[in-house]
Amino acid sequence: MTTSFRSPAGVATVFSTDQKIRVGNIHSLRSSRTVFFGRNVFGGVHSLPPSSSSSSSIKAISTPAKPEAAKPTKRSKVEIIKEKSNFIRYPLNEELLTESPNVNESAVQLIKFHGSYQQYNREERGGRSYSFMLRTKNPSGKVPNQLYLTMDDLADEFGIGTLRLTTRQTFQLHGVLKQNLKTVMSSIIKNMGSTLGACGDLNRNVLAPAAPYAKRDYLFAQETADNIAALLSPQSGFYYDMWVDGEQFMTAEAPEVVEARNDNSHGTNFVDSPEPIYGTQFLPRKFKIAVTVPTDNSVDLLTNDIGVVVVSDENGEPQGFNIYVGGGMGRTHRMESTFARIAEPLGYVPKEDILYAVKAIVVTQREHGRRDDRKYSRMKYLLSSWGIEKVRDVVEQYYGKKFEPPRDLPEWEFKSYLGWHEQGDGAWFCGLHVDSGRVGGNMKKRLREVIEKYRLDVRITPNQNIVLCDVKSEWKRSITTVLAQAGLLQPEFVDPLNQTAMACPAFPLCPLAITEAERGIPSILKRVREMFEKVGLEYDESVVVRVTGCPNGCARPYMAEVWLGGTPNQTQIARAFMDKVKIQDLEKVFEPLFYNWKLGRQAKESFGEFTTRMGFEKLKELISAYEGSPQ
Repeated sequence: MTTSFRSPAGVATVFSTDQKIRVGNIHSLRSSRTVFFGRNVFGGVHSLPPSSSSSSSIKAISTPAKPEAAKPTKRSKVEIIKEKSNFIRYPLNEELLTESPNVNESAVQLIKFHGSYQQYNREERGGRSYSFMLRTKNPSGKVPNQLYLTMDDLADEFGIGTLRLTTRQTFQLHGVLKQNLKTVMSSIIKNMGSTLGACGDLNRNVLAPAAPYAKRDYLFAQETADNIAALLSPQSGFYYDMWVDGEQFMTAEAPEVVEARNDNSHGTNFVDSPEPIYGTQFLPRKFKIAVTVPTDNSVDLLTNDIGVVVVSDENGEPQGFNIYVGGGMGRTHRMESTFARIAEPLGYVPKEDILYAVKAIVVTQREHGRRDDRKYSRMKYLLSSWGIEKVRDVVEQYYGKKFEPPRDLPEWEFKSYLGWHEQGDGAWFCGLHVDSGRVGGNMKKRLREVIEKYRLDVRITPNQNIVLCDVKSEWKRSITTVLAQAGLLQPEFVDPLNQTAMACPAFPLCPLAITEAERGIPSILKRVREMFEKVGLEYDESVVVRVTGCPNGCARPYMAEVWLGGTPNQTQIARAFMDKVKIQDLEKVFEPLFYNWKLGRQAKESFGEFTTRMGFEKLKELISAYEGSPQ
């Protein structure tokens, strides 16, 4: 078998993946358990079959054998840090014991795997006040009552007094000082929560619809999300070693999860490794997965590395899954070779095979995703380079079967789940809109009051909102009254623009931000509403607005209708229409577009669909010719 790698200069080099070079011994910092590794041209690692080594000594394979004139494949600095970390422990364990308010560069990379980012107040002058952001991991957005109350307390005692609901159905807790990290982490763990793998080069939180419907397909989607999250959770114990002195707080895993993780019939695992799926270097970059049911695109399915859709028979009984691969939002500033991308159909698998299929896709990315340049390490770049056919062929080798053709599905819809809905089991749930997911002040106080009084579990939506679950009919009126006093209104009282808008935190704490997002979006939405009124668009009409503080795209801006070309059901990627438009000039661009959309749209044509049909050149002509809408 050969692998082709195209260098930045465009020269293709072909290597045999069976060729390997051995380099020195690796000594574990705490354990004598070792693995013999192989590395492919992209820097991935894989276990060799038992017959490949007759020696018990520990060997590392750093690169395939190449012609003498060829240069060794370079690995990024982060890859070296991971490899030398003793499975994400060192030097973070030592840095946490120092009196310094921050940790060193290597520890900054490692603490991400534990669910935290080091930050500082970028608006402060004359020094840096370091703190840490913690992100939880909540498959399907599920938050037990006990965990919600704990997070609420921690925000006040150790954070900045607010909680942040994220676009991946998790909490973010900002402002935690280094000396308080262990207290906060252990509190989360001991109260039914976790931050393990919420950041870092591994599978992130697995999305699923937040609606607690008692329907077979919804329940099966959420169960599948839980099982995928368990399958891809790190196994080497570094998280519990660090924060609760090695005590395990893991819940019992489904037998099918354990079986799928341990199965190595197609060479997917690292033999005798503490991390059978991830190995010493984990994945090349972050990896995102979403599970949903037909029509429900509340999870932005196509923006994920893997998208999974439940397929049921005519009686509503789940039979299998359609699988999509290669979505991703992140880009690098001023580098047009980086791009956002939506996922493509890979195929269909029966329901009993879903964990094996997902594992095969993850291993394909582990083995072949680039490890030399992190800007190009997401699976979307592998898909763009190889094409879907080659990706499918390689995944099938690890899966051990051929994928069936994907099943036909109905049209997708964005579902917000705001307001009151019957669950189907006699209880109700209530979806509450939270601007940019920021829970603070009187809203935070009243929300806690309701959740604590009625002992409600909650769920976080992928649109930064919150759902109160299992509400009895007789509680509805009093709950609605209390929440309205805190500004948590029923959907008919929330501007439709706000209902679909999202923003990332950006300034002042995010180290990657280059501009505002959360603090800037309220005024932008207000101006868009004023433009709607000026050109005669009705109040119940809307466009999808998403604001992000850097090209990494945490608020998934590349699926919005502005840029231009995204759609309300989140199935079409948008494109940049104009560069460097000044904030004060928004009306000069959008008012003519909104006016012409109102005049020239086809039946039920969304703004994004209208801009795609017209084309950018025509739209620019309309802007140039615009002389103002008639009053």
